[in-house]
This record gives sequence, C-alpha cells and structure tokens, in this order.
Amino acid sequence: MARGRARRGGPWLREAPAGSGMLRAVPGCSGIPPLAPAAGSGRAPGPVTAHVTARMAAAGGWRAGRARRRRRRGRGEEEEEEDDEEEGEGGPGTEAVLRRLREARDDLLSSGFWAASAGAVRAPLSGPAEPPARCVCYGLGRFGRCPAARYQLAFLLLLLDELRVPPARCALFDPAFSAREAAALRALGLCLLPDNEEGKHDVEGEATLFYMVHCGKALYNNLLWRNWSPAALSKLVIIGNSFQGIEERLLSRILERDYSYIAKVLKGVEEVALPSHPRYLDTFNDTSVHWFPLDKLQELSPEAWDFVEEPMYQDCEDLEIIRKGEGATAKS
Repeated sequence: MARGRARRGGPWLREAPAGSGMLRAVPGCSGIPPLAPAAGSGRAPGPVTAHVTARMAAAGGWRAGRARRRRRRGRGEEEEEEDDEEEGEGGPGTEAVLRRLREARDDLLSSGFWAASAGAVRAPLSGPAEPPARCVCYGLGRFGRCPAARYQLAFLLLLLDELRVPPARCALFDPAFSAREAAALRALGLCLLPDNEEGKHDVEGEATLFYMVHCGKALYNNLLWRNWSPAALSKLVIIGNSFQGIEERLLSRILERDYSYIAKVLKGVEEVALPSHPRYLDTFNDTSVHWFPLDKLQELSPEAWDFVEEPMYQDCEDLEIIRKGEGATAKS
C-alpha cells in the first residue's frame, strides 16, 4: 500500500518547449505509434497517442492475440501471463504485446487511477522550474508477460502524452527485455539505451524525468551522485520509490553508509505520493513524484556538496541493482 504524505513545491507539468534538442543518438530510435485519447476527453492526442494509433491502423488494428494461459506464482506475487509460443522473434509478435498494452492503458483511464494520479502530479505546479523535455526509464521489467510492468509502461505513455514529450525523447533500459518487447518499444517510437548505466545518467543541463518505479535504492543513489550539484539536481524529476519511505524503513546508519546521496538530499527534495487504488496496490504502491527546488538545495550545508565519491556498495548486504554484464532487472 502506498505511503507518504503529499507535499507541495515546484512545477514541471507544462508543455515542453518547441524545438528542444534530441537525446543523443542511440540504437533503436525509430518509428512512431500512439494510443488514442479517451473518448470525450476533449483533449487533442499527444505525440505518443497519435503514433500508436497510426502504427496499429497500419498493422490492421488491435488484433486478438494468441491464446494465453495464466498462472499464479504464489500469494502476494503478480499474476504472470505466458504465451503459447516460446520467447523470441517467433512469438505472438509485437501487435499482441501492443494490444495488451492498450488494454492496460484503457484500464488505467476507466478506473480513474490516471486522472487521480495526474491531479496529484499537478499539485506541486508552482515555481520557476522548467518542465521535463526528455525522459529516461529504468527497470520496467517484462511488460510482455507481467501485468504490473505493463500497467507501469501504460502509465509512462500517458505521462509522455501529458508532458508532450515525443516518444523519441524517451529512452529505456532493462536487461530483462525480450526481443519481442524491445521490438514493441521501438514500434512505439521509444529509444533503447544500449548500455547498462547503473542509473548514472547525466542530465547534461536538460530538464529530465526519470521513471523508476520500484527500482532498487542503489539506482536512485547512483542517479543523484551522477548529478550531484544544485544546478543539475534542480533539473531532475523522479517518479519512483518514496524517499520518505526509504528513510522510514532503513536505519539511519545504513542509509548514510550505503545510500549517502539519498540521505544527504532528503532536506532538499519535495515529494508527492501517487494515490492508492485497490486495483493497483502492488503496481504503484510506495510510488511518489520527487523534485528538487533550487532554493531548497542551496540551503543544504556546503559540506553536503564537498563529498562526491562514487558509490561502491562494498558493505551493502542487500544490493538491489544489476551491475554491468548481469542480465536481470532489480526491483525493490
């Protein structure tokens, strides 16, 4: 169940400026397909919506996928879907994955969860911060098989639409993606990062949304380290595990030893929790929107900015991160 108290602070859900620069070129940035807006929404389709609709119309619409069997992996675990065919290029194909993704997107809209979440995200809209012009997503998981991961991807696509971030300005990485899932992401016009950055992504002066739902604490810590300056952190928006929740669950000595950048930034971050919904308790629980107002960062002690050693986690007993060369995603 989601935890955390909503706080108010700086803005970011505004229309992205026209003509902003692209992400540096990475393999897999091609195509474009969007999901149609909800009927009666009164809102013109965004770049993601327009793209998926065009892509699926060209492919003959949202065709029914092959028969699937479902299994329960145990109490408290997500229901997993399995295709009749084996994984890989010979599987049921991109269109079946996209059809399920659209079903998840429609479910988010019809349940009211997206509307409630969008309202929560807009709550902090006051202040001088610029809206994100690009997005990076880590640790999404096997969305072709796992319903929770698929809902998280559908939520991301709705976010991109809301922010008017073009699909080609959103890059994803998860070493667990199958060939079919990678093809589906490319069909959506999204980009695939070629390497495991371990979360160490430099915003390079550009306002960036990081979508990191249920990622390991080390990924958040690495991201903060890579952008450890008031100027860079003020360009970040992170949607992921509640920093408040991390602080509450960890002993302070463990937090300061293993995740020192999370510990140091707690007084410089604003956070608003996504709403709780009975249908998505395991999918978006403990998820918050975080941003870092420049004025709050400048109030941190000078000593906080002096120590910029790269995290190594030598003494960490429960490291939730996939190192370079390893092949599975880490979710907390």
